[in-house]
Amino acid sequence: MRDFHLPGRSAVYATNGVCATSHPLAAKAAIDMLQAGGNAVDAALAGAVLLGICEPQMTGIGGDCFALLKPAGEERVISLNGSGRAPKGLSAAEMRSRGLTAVPLRGVEAITLPGAMDAFCRLSADWGRKSLADVLAPAIHYAEQGVPVAPRVAFDWADDAPALQGRARDHFLFAGQPPRPGQIFRAPGQAEVLRRVARDGRAGFYEGEVAEDLITSLRALGGTHTMEDLAATACDYGTPVEGSYHGTDLLEHPPNGQGATAILLLKILRHFDLAAMDPFGSQRAHLEAEAAKLAYDARNRFIADKTARLDHMLSDETAARLAALINPARAMASAAPLTEAIHRDTIYITVVDRDRMAISLIYSVFWGFGAGLASERFGINFQNRGAGFTLTEGHPNVAGGGKRPMHTIIPGMLRQDGRITMPFGVMGGGYQPTGHARLVSNLVDFGMDLQAAIDAPRCFAGPQGLEVERGYSESVCAELSDMGHTVVTPYIPLGGAQAIQIGDDGVLLAGSDPRKDGIGLGY
Repeated sequence: MRDFHLPGRSAVYATNGVCATSHPLAAKAAIDMLQAGGNAVDAALAGAVLLGICEPQMTGIGGDCFALLKPAGEERVISLNGSGRAPKGLSAAEMRSRGLTAVPLRGVEAITLPGAMDAFCRLSADWGRKSLADVLAPAIHYAEQGVPVAPRVAFDWADDAPALQGRARDHFLFAGQPPRPGQIFRAPGQAEVLRRVARDGRAGFYEGEVAEDLITSLRALGGTHTMEDLAATACDYGTPVEGSYHGTDLLEHPPNGQGATAILLLKILRHFDLAAMDPFGSQRAHLEAEAAKLAYDARNRFIADKTARLDHMLSDETAARLAALINPARAMASAAPLTEAIHRDTIYITVVDRDRMAISLIYSVFWGFGAGLASERFGINFQNRGAGFTLTEGHPNVAGGGKRPMHTIIPGMLRQDGRITMPFGVMGGGYQPTGHARLVSNLVDFGMDLQAAIDAPRCFAGPQGLEVERGYSESVCAELSDMGHTVVTPYIPLGGAQAIQIGDDGVLLAGSDPRKDGIGLGY
């Protein structure tokens, strides 16, 4: 239990249904949907689409999503891959012939087809109770009437605004400037798109005038995208990958997402007695950083649309061999740097309803405002997820027409004794696998309550060194430096977590990260 003398927040306790996400209006829309007779899928979709209006620098209907779903009355978990593919005309060889060594971060080459809307329509049709019109109504309302820009959103918006180009500047800037907290953001073009989807379903987005706006805009920017590419966009169901950590099973979305990295990271850490360490001391931080370097190196080698040797990556033998490489007193060199881009921007939402249907959903345009480009008429912000490809010939994640790139966004769930106990996510691009592993360890090794496990300070072995949040003491930072780490203070906090614990006593607990603007809500 937290010290009530100190600033902080409590987890939200409820019995009928709860939501945790990164913006209060989206959390309320989800709870309103539950109280109106919708289920967890209806609520999550209502909140997620609204988040594209509340946090447009993080996500939007031009982006991708992944979901894990536990049906009501069952303990099985289904994955849904809502990530789009590269246009058929994309060629790594063509980009290499122009002297490129990486996919241009903000160029049209990085724009993959938007997969989220297809996934939202599929989830609604297969699992929802309410109509698409009901589910999309909150986002349509706020896109037309406007949303006051929240403080963390304004902070990120200002940071990402220089990436905006062309028509995107008209759609997402205020007289050429990012908004201040409290300014009203409206997206009337997106409201019209959502009205068409509410009326016509998937065809309202992937066919007709909206599709023409998307493809005509992309072609004008020099893209190879076609109407056939867009029409072929389709999500698919799958089975999660999983691994065990001291009696708790971690379930992750399968590749092309990087969730397997979190499983490998925990399997490496299983070889060390973290529970005997200071949770905020240098030894735990050091071991986590070293294990992350090794797990991320494996990710860089294996995770792709068609992942090779996943069984090898997740085997106990692989984890044992990697753990043996860690020197408990000295930092190793970082993994070879990626040529593909890894960044931090996304939203996450989780909902559990009265029937204990649970959904863990993550939804993103990749970098801040994606490619920094938007469609001419409706102002749909294009993602730059194709920057997650490599141009290295022969690599499983090499860019190619019709392929999905390696994705950073990963929804998670925990299972104990055969029962799903917690849908959760930790936003933060490349940090996400480390964030998943740290949250699990906070709960399992140190017995923290849910909100404390989310609030706890974080560190991350990133490209610039060991990023250490200001929640760590100066003495710990000095000890880490003495071990050979290049200690840096990150410009922004590391990630943002949302989670719901499903108690066996009928009580639900929702935790929400103070690093974001969001909350948990229940009824």
